[in-house]
Amino acid sequence: MLRALAAEPAGWRHGYDLGRETGLKAGTLYPILMRLEDRGQLEARWEPSPQPGRPARHLYRLTRAGLAAAAQAGPQTTPAVLRARPRPQPGVS
Repeated sequence: MLRALAAEPAGWRHGYDLGRETGLKAGTLYPILMRLEDRGQLEARWEPSPQPGRPARHLYRLTRAGLAAAAQAGPQTTPAVLRARPRPQPGVS
């Protein structure tokens, strides 16, 4: 998650886009985002919907502390990359 957010550190990101990029489902993604915000590593704001009748959406971006945490985390394999790799077959070397 940190790496996805650090790819565009000055830009605000929608949770839906982060979920698609990381392969995380909403039940996993949003608790992570809330924890990062609680720890001061992420800031969030509401974006009003440009279409009447549609709900506002949250936008997220890393704080300086979040950028530092992302730098310390280093390169890691994301779930999307793991799904793209062939899984070993039982009994096949």
